[in-house]
Amino acid sequence: MAVSYKELGLVNTKEMFAKAVKGGYAIPAFNFNTMEQMQAIVMAAVETKSPVIMQVSKGARNYANATILRYMAQGAVEYAKELGCPNPQIVLHLDHGDSFELCKDCIDMGFSSVMIDGSSLPYEDNIALTKKVVDYAHQHDVTVEAELGVLAGVEDEVASEVSHYTKPEEVIDFATRTGCDSLAISIGTSHGAYKFKPEQCTRDPKTGKLVPPPLAFDVLHEIEKKLPGFPIVLHGSSSVPQDEVDTFNAYCGKLPDAVGIPEEQLREASKSAVCKINIDSDSRLAMTAAIRKYLAENPSHFDPRQYLKPARENMKKMYIHKIVNVLGSNDKL
Repeated sequence: MAVSYKELGLVNTKEMFAKAVKGGYAIPAFNFNTMEQMQAIVMAAVETKSPVIMQVSKGARNYANATILRYMAQGAVEYAKELGCPNPQIVLHLDHGDSFELCKDCIDMGFSSVMIDGSSLPYEDNIALTKKVVDYAHQHDVTVEAELGVLAGVEDEVASEVSHYTKPEEVIDFATRTGCDSLAISIGTSHGAYKFKPEQCTRDPKTGKLVPPPLAFDVLHEIEKKLPGFPIVLHGSSSVPQDEVDTFNAYCGKLPDAVGIPEEQLREASKSAVCKINIDSDSRLAMTAAIRKYLAENPSHFDPRQYLKPARENMKKMYIHKIVNVLGSNDKL
């Protein structure tokens, strides 16, 4: 039996995106797979008074179970109220939906927002698939994110060797014909913890660390001119913080040359029409680095709560940092 997201206390992205574009900030879109990630997201959003998008990929949904996810989302709303936020703004969003059937199933299971990613298809096929999803979603007041341009990197089922920047000349036609509510674009962000190959970067002569190439802000500004005020989304925007990589590597981890998107570039993007920024790898890294450290320092401990508690704390700290220092979405409730 179908359930509406409104029954779960969730909201769609329409109003929060309009406010974000106007206010020059971006909404955090944090991927989650586990209860601890969800708790950390809610705690951080409540503490900072920020709207938040909790998103799951197809793989995460299979991992957690679709029915359990529905109740986790409802639980997140009630938990936020319990923590002292009377009117939380929480979205449950499908990240990188790859078919109409998956998007429809998510909408029927209480998702308030879905992404249909037809970016690997020919242009006209991407339009047709996106429009089909939009037509169904809008009947249920669910918002739809589409993608134009291809991001490089690997994240769950999404993989591409090369990126293709979004063509600004296509955005008006695409947005008009599909009726999508927001558009994910490709301007040099990338999925995963290895966003760039070493040969794409320069090395800082002082530290020896890799410095990634800058984002293509010229493409972003061109798109903004074509679609003034239209909500733009950046995928693959984890910054892969060096201190977490160092902790991870110090406790038998192996992430050489992991490199992300510099936070100052994301801060600049947040002030533009970019109103949703996706962050997944940073959360995985914060969680696993804390677990590695705890288990190395406490070799006799085997209760999962013992190592998941510091992992949850570390993720919460990271989420708060992103909300306040990168996205600027704090104090917007």
